[in-house]
Amino acid sequence: MENTAPQQTAVTAYLNLPSSEQKGKDVHVHQFQNPPGEGQCQFESEHTLFMSLAPRPLHYVQSQDGNIFTGLIQKGDFSLAPAGSPFFARWEGHEHCLEVKLTDQFVRKVAQETLEQDCDRMSLVPGFRMRDPHIETIAMMMLTEGQQNAVSSLMMDSLANVLTVHLLRQYATIQPHLPVYEGGIPQRQLAQVLDYMDAHLEQDLKLAELAQLLDMSQFHFSRLFKQSMGLSPFQYLLQQRVERAKQLLKQTDQPIVDIAFECGFSSHSHLSKQFRQMTGLTPKVYRVS
Repeated sequence: MENTAPQQTAVTAYLNLPSSEQKGKDVHVHQFQNPPGEGQCQFESEHTLFMSLAPRPLHYVQSQDGNIFTGLIQKGDFSLAPAGSPFFARWEGHEHCLEVKLTDQFVRKVAQETLEQDCDRMSLVPGFRMRDPHIETIAMMMLTEGQQNAVSSLMMDSLANVLTVHLLRQYATIQPHLPVYEGGIPQRQLAQVLDYMDAHLEQDLKLAELAQLLDMSQFHFSRLFKQSMGLSPFQYLLQQRVERAKQLLKQTDQPIVDIAFECGFSSHSHLSKQFRQMTGLTPKVYRVS
C-alpha cells in the first residue's frame, strides 16, 4: 500500500515469489514498513491480503466498499481486499505489514480445478481485522520461504494453492463444495510420480507438472501425495535430494559444491544447511565418517 504521508518515505522490502506457470505474476508476497500516515490502493485484477506484523497493536481507520473500520489491529490480524475493491487505510505509529496478492485469474483457476464450482458467480468478501490461525500460518510460511536464498517453486506453489482454497472456502460469496478424496494415490500412479521426481532432482520442480502427470488439481495432488507418503511433495523431494547427496559423497570424490548442484541445491551452503538438518552432520563430516 502506498504511504501518502507528506515528506516521509516508506521502507519497503520486496519478496517476489514464483508461481507455477507465470513466473511470479500470479502470486506476490512482500513485507513493508511505513511511518505514521495513510495510504490507498486498488488492484483491478488481484485479491490482496494485508496482515499486521507490528509487535504492538496499532490504531487504524480502514475503508472499502462503503464500509469503515476503526480500532486497534494486532499482530496476525488481516484485512482482505478483493480484486477491483478500493482500499484506504490510516494508521498511527509505525506499521509493519505482510502483503499477499493473488491474481483473480489464479484464484479462478484454482476454484475451477479444485472446488467443482461455478467460478463466474464466486468472489471474495471484503473484510477488516479478521483472525484466522490457518491463514496466519500459511502467510508466515510464505514469508519465511521467500527470505531463503533459494526459493522452492514446489513449496511456494503448494502454499499458494492451500491459501487460495482456504480463502474460497471461508471468505467467498458462495460457499463451495470441496470434493473429498481418500486413500492416497494408487501405487502405479505413485510410482510414476516418484520416478519422475527422482529423474529430475536437479530441477526446480513445479507442483503443476507433478499434478499434470496424474491429470489432477494441484491441491488434491498435494493432499493425496501426503496421504500416500506421509510427507508433502516438497518434503519428499528434499529428502531424496539429501539421499542422493549422501550416495555421491560416499561413492565419488566430486567436490561438494558440484554435488550440491547435481542434487538440486542452489549452493554449497544450501546443501549444508538441509543436510545438517536431516542427518545432524555437515556433508564434509559425513564424507569422512
